[in-house]
Amino acid sequence: MTATDNRIAHEEIAPRLLEWYDSHARALPWRIPPGGERPDPYRTWLSEVMLQQTTVAAVKPYFKKFTRVWPDVDALAAASDADIMAAWAGLGYYSRARNLVACARQVSAMGGFPETETELRRLPGVGDYTAAAIAAIAFRQRAVVVDANVERVVARLFAIGEPLPGARKAIRSATHTITPSHQSGDFAQAMMDLGATICTPRDPRCLLCPLADACKARASGEATRYPVKPAKKSVPERRGTAFWIEREGPGSLRQVWLVERSAAVMLGGMRALPDDGWTARADGSGEPPVSADWEKAGAVRHGFTHAKLTLDLLRTKLNEASAVSGKGEWWDVDALEDAGLPTLFAKAALLALAADDDET
Repeated sequence: MTATDNRIAHEEIAPRLLEWYDSHARALPWRIPPGGERPDPYRTWLSEVMLQQTTVAAVKPYFKKFTRVWPDVDALAAASDADIMAAWAGLGYYSRARNLVACARQVSAMGGFPETETELRRLPGVGDYTAAAIAAIAFRQRAVVVDANVERVVARLFAIGEPLPGARKAIRSATHTITPSHQSGDFAQAMMDLGATICTPRDPRCLLCPLADACKARASGEATRYPVKPAKKSVPERRGTAFWIEREGPGSLRQVWLVERSAAVMLGGMRALPDDGWTARADGSGEPPVSADWEKAGAVRHGFTHAKLTLDLLRTKLNEASAVSGKGEWWDVDALEDAGLPTLFAKAALLALAADDDET
């Protein structure tokens, strides 16, 4: 292929992809169909924050719940931290939820979302990608939007052979060359859909791809080689202990002691079982928060970005008059699902309840 042919092919990428998108766009609860009315910036922002490092399938029920309970940014801004964190539980990467609260309150105080990438980047938790996505999708400005799907499509189109993350500058530059001046929001979403449904990590469906004849990776016969992944880094193994402290509450209801985790630690701001202070950098002390007769109830495994954790579970039962030091609350065991425990501690709670079943 000559340089002239390649240039012409790249000029045809946007119109070909937009034509494909007209009939193949995914139906998503936060999305307006191609050519439809301008999306609500609140829904665009909320979906983009939720989708960071998470799958579409995982986000859908959370997005529907949030928009049902808090239909606009002012409603979300007025909600309590605890309610938002509880609703977020299970979606992971909890710093996103803390930034979500801060951003909603700032936007509400401003009277609405700013419309430019530069201004959007000043909002809590809004980085380069999210700012570009909101600007392009919600405000129909030309913006270069590169998520993981777009990254893969562009790396293959241009056969960018440098390993990630170093290749990202070249990928962004290449995406800039093919992003149209108009319909950049539809173009960005079309690229995302192409990566999610056609240009997949394994077994890309090149015969169905509207950009196949412009793709250098396909021409080389090595589509799955791109993007080139960095060498995997090992993550440390950590060990900690969680404590199930139960009592018989008013009306003979079973209650368990829950704490709110400090914002400065992993899973910060979430309700959780008390633990022994484990971190991604160090094992926990193993010291329980109260002197009692403790029994082992097993252990759960959980993976974080920077560490893998084995969390032992110890449990005890106190009489009603017993006090537990520190800030926390007694929670009815029958209503534990409403506490919004993060996945790690939800696993530990299930282990404690399963131990009860084993004893009966």
